[in-house]
Amino acid sequence: MGAIEQGGYRFKVEYSVLLQRGGLHVYKDGEFIQEIEFTFEGESPESEQLEALVNSFLETHPHDESFI
Repeated sequence: MGAIEQGGYRFKVEYSVLLQRGGLHVYKDGEFIQEIEFTFEGESPESEQLEALVNSFLETHPHDESFI
């Protein structure tokens, strides 16, 4: 899975199939902002789940509308 760029932020996904846990690392202008932890089932997180995490983050954080 590649990085997701939205709202002026870059989201990088890391996960462990063995632990069924992951982290969505949030960056802005190359600077680490925070990690959003999540759990999932199967071989990898579903794209819909990641999209929901990104959207939830963007709803609560200011972002640059020109990037959407």
